[in-house]
Amino acid sequence: MYMPAEIAQIAAWLAAFGLQLNDLHASDGEEKKWVSSREYERRAGVELVRNRIAMTAELGGDVIVMHLGDEPKERKAQTAFWTQLRRSLGELEPFAGEHGVQIAVENGEFGSIRRVLEEYGPDYVGLCYDCGHGNLIPDGLDDLDALKDRLLAVHLHDNDGRSDQHKLLFSGTVDWPRLAGIIAVSSYRKPVSMEVSMRNSGIPDEAAFLQKAFQTGTTFAKMISRHAGTR
Repeated sequence: MYMPAEIAQIAAWLAAFGLQLNDLHASDGEEKKWVSSREYERRAGVELVRNRIAMTAELGGDVIVMHLGDEPKERKAQTAFWTQLRRSLGELEPFAGEHGVQIAVENGEFGSIRRVLEEYGPDYVGLCYDCGHGNLIPDGLDDLDALKDRLLAVHLHDNDGRSDQHKLLFSGTVDWPRLAGIIAVSSYRKPVSMEVSMRNSGIPDEAAFLQKAFQTGTTFAKMISRHAGTR
């Protein structure tokens, strides 16, 4: 939980460095988990998400990113999962609306995401597309293309298609030209947002890594702009 004094300090740092919040990756928690079958844990999880919604609004953002978690395979557990998720989304909707914040569900299993997007409107819930996750399955970009009108956030990074490596853009096997074309005609209108890590970059110097990240992000932004210009 972030307290008002902590949020105010973060706001001061953003202002001091001339930074603007794009979106905020909220927490689905462990003991405070918004889809927990234990009702007290679910209610605590809802409070945790409310905290992140209020924090996002205070910092000038309008989207939080959430994971649904893995849908259980066993029928009884699956029913409980959807019951608890619907309860949580129902309780959070008025609070999110009051604060002008939408929830972007990050891609894992697209079946669950499609179901959520069918049940809740675009003013409340949309998609966060993590292209690293999407690259681990054969049809990740097909799934994005089908839901591009609900795209609220992006987490951009690369990998070799075998594990989630958070590498710099253009250093793995993500189909960047196709991804740029989809984003260009999607509902997403914000800056290129990367989720890259030095760990698998092969660049030991932080400044050099950040320079390369900026360079590759700028290149991808230009790719999106070119596609958008041909619409």
